[in-house]
Amino acid sequence: MEFKSYQAIIDFAIEKEIEAASFYEEVAGTEIQKETRKMFLDFAKEERKHQYLLEKLDCKGECSLVAQDYKFKWVGDIKRSDLMVDIVWRKGMLYRDILLLAMKREEKALTLYNELRQQSETETAKNIFNILCQEEARHKLGLEMLYDEYMAQMGD
Repeated sequence: MEFKSYQAIIDFAIEKEIEAASFYEEVAGTEIQKETRKMFLDFAKEERKHQYLLEKLDCKGECSLVAQDYKFKWVGDIKRSDLMVDIVWRKGMLYRDILLLAMKREEKALTLYNELRQQSETETAKNIFNILCQEEARHKLGLEMLYDEYMAQMGD
């Protein structure tokens, strides 16, 4: 993936965060179970926070970061989504399939932000993408754990 400017990278990442938030909002709107609806709305809220973080960057020259007090913590990876194939969103999907789709989306977001981090030329830019990598890894792990929990309840 080639970008002509740092701002183009940021704009692309913002687009991806808007797309992710919209996805989770749409899924939440189709969920009957209150807890599941809330979970997807929480994921949408997280994606909107990422969008906000990216929109607040000043990339005229050296980018400046708003969230300088961010705490980095190692996030485990049980690699469940690495074993899954891509599926397409459609209304009425089974909860299991929604989890599979969401896991895969988070995996792709994590991969994207790792690539963008490697392309970044400044430490501030690398730091921004480190934050986004950690956030997406946290989402991915959470979804993988939900999937494992659900499958265990189903006897699988």
